[in-house]
Amino acid sequence: MKVVLDFRKSIEKNAGDYFDKSKKAKKKLEGALRTKEKYEHELDKLVRNQEIIESNRVEKVDRKKHWFEKFRWFFTSKGFLVIGGRDATTNEIVIKKYTDPHDLVFHTDMAGSPFFVLKTEGKDVDEDTLKEVADATCTFSKAWKLGIQSQDVFYVSPSQVTKEAQSGEYLTKGSFMIRGKTNYIDNKIDLCIGVNEEGAVMGGPERSVKAHCKKYVALIQGEEKASKVAKVIAHKLKLSDVDEIIRAMSSGGFKLVK
Repeated sequence: MKVVLDFRKSIEKNAGDYFDKSKKAKKKLEGALRTKEKYEHELDKLVRNQEIIESNRVEKVDRKKHWFEKFRWFFTSKGFLVIGGRDATTNEIVIKKYTDPHDLVFHTDMAGSPFFVLKTEGKDVDEDTLKEVADATCTFSKAWKLGIQSQDVFYVSPSQVTKEAQSGEYLTKGSFMIRGKTNYIDNKIDLCIGVNEEGAVMGGPERSVKAHCKKYVALIQGEEKASKVAKVIAHKLKLSDVDEIIRAMSSGGFKLVK
């Protein structure tokens, strides 16, 4: 280290000057360290905030939708596809166009409820599968809006469903006559919303949704509007399309199960 002395000053005075300079340098160093620490802290906050933003970032998945997504739909825990009407028009389409002879048709005794079709593909159907479809038929019926926990749900073969009304009667769009024996099955309100591996939003009974979706939320009847609850679901499941979530929900008020 090079030391420069002022020959006009005494040794003591030169030493005093260097002491004063060292004190000023020390203060500057302390100030610089404080500034460095401040900016490091701010940088850490920015990094943490960015990590949070990245973790909550919603990825919009571009995918080709399946034909059945125009209806109510879900896959049972055993992998059977189930489709249902959203209104009178889609009720008509589901029964007339997408029901095969070996399928099973579900409905309730309550007027205005949707028809659900279990696509069996000719395979044997177990009791768990029948129960899941019955639960969905109840959940998406007027029972949800009325606050009812269960409903009289039955299933029949497609050959028993007809548009031929009895003499003097008229069937409106989406309505059908049921002929022959009906098979009633116990059921309950049961609705979960999840996103499957393809990025599709699926609404159905918990057993069904849990089998096909890693992330899902459960809903019960409540007072919150569908649009408000759907936004919360979108945040939880990191989805961008709130409308698609609403389409997977039943009609009425909701409460999110925490």
